[in-house]
Amino acid sequence: MTTLLTVDRSDRVVRFTLNDEPTRNSLSLAMLDSLKAAIEAASADKSVAAVIIASRGNVFSSGHNLKELMAHRADTDKGARYFETVFERCAEVMARIAQHRCAVIAEVDGLASAAGCQLVASCDLAYASPRASFCTPGVNIGLFCSTPMVAVSRALAPKHAMEMLLTGDVYDAAHAERIGLINRVVAQNELSGFVAELAARIASKSASAIAHGKPLFYEQRMMNLHDAYGMAAAVMTKNMLDGAACEGIDAFIAKRRPSWPTLT
Repeated sequence: MTTLLTVDRSDRVVRFTLNDEPTRNSLSLAMLDSLKAAIEAASADKSVAAVIIASRGNVFSSGHNLKELMAHRADTDKGARYFETVFERCAEVMARIAQHRCAVIAEVDGLASAAGCQLVASCDLAYASPRASFCTPGVNIGLFCSTPMVAVSRALAPKHAMEMLLTGDVYDAAHAERIGLINRVVAQNELSGFVAELAARIASKSASAIAHGKPLFYEQRMMNLHDAYGMAAAVMTKNMLDGAACEGIDAFIAKRRPSWPTLT
């Protein structure tokens, strides 16, 4: 039986690979469950300091498995309960990426469509090869990409997000970089090495500092200026009092390399 999601480890970096080519790496309920479990395990393992989400094949993810969803039209409730379960599980996965204490990086080497595009937009960083493409095509089949919209509208300027959602058009990697959906386009033969090196570099930083700062980044964006500064000041005070900040500042003053304490 094929493992839907493979997990590999290199030092402090863990790499998840979507591995369901027959369904174009769809975010089926089983795939979502696998992702959720893997993300939670990486968060609980304090030795993990960065996460990469990649894929096998020429499609990063085609989004929800429409055949799987349509099969439940025959249920007594016409599929309502199953649809609710799938969309809620997907929302859980995306939220856990934002709430994860580590940087989560998307490595995109193919089409990211609908909820697959949502997955890219939910990651903290995203890098793509020139053959990558992106779309939220629900409008083309009568199903507006409402849940992908949550992540896409937070990653892009409103008019760019609305253009994707209203047209359903497919955009190439260069356009995705211009509008801020991805950080950078990297040559296909260099993409995995580039992302691995970047993840290792981030993993070498203070895990405690990132665990303090990353959740704050997302929370403060939804606040007014006064409340955002209030929360940021409180988090920074807490950060200043922990062992990593003490070690980092001492090392900076002494002009030596910091030796980060183990994350607790």
